[in-house]
Amino acid sequence: MVSGWIGIDLDGTLAQYDGWRDGEIGVPVPLMLQRVKEWIAKGITVKIVTARANVPDMIPPVQDWLEAHGLPRLEVTAIKDFSMIELWDDRCVPVETNTGIVKIVRRDFTKL
Repeated sequence: MVSGWIGIDLDGTLAQYDGWRDGEIGVPVPLMLQRVKEWIAKGITVKIVTARANVPDMIPPVQDWLEAHGLPRLEVTAIKDFSMIELWDDRCVPVETNTGIVKIVRRDFTKL
């Protein structure tokens, strides 16, 4: 069992995004949606990490969207914490710990 949680960005990662439109959420990105479902089925804690969570009224629509696409009403946050083990985000650049070197390799959670 994985200790901690995996953060998934919403716009551009779990949902298609091509610009802000009054809070609308795009259609799911099939590969990410399936990946998240598999993690949850394996008992891995997943949280949605999105700037939308900075506005409390925007959290329920995100949870409604998740539910409409076959996911549970996951925690939606804009905050990382010490228990986050990985963040999937279309805007981040992964950096090797303590070096500043950009890395491409990631942990393989498919074998859990």
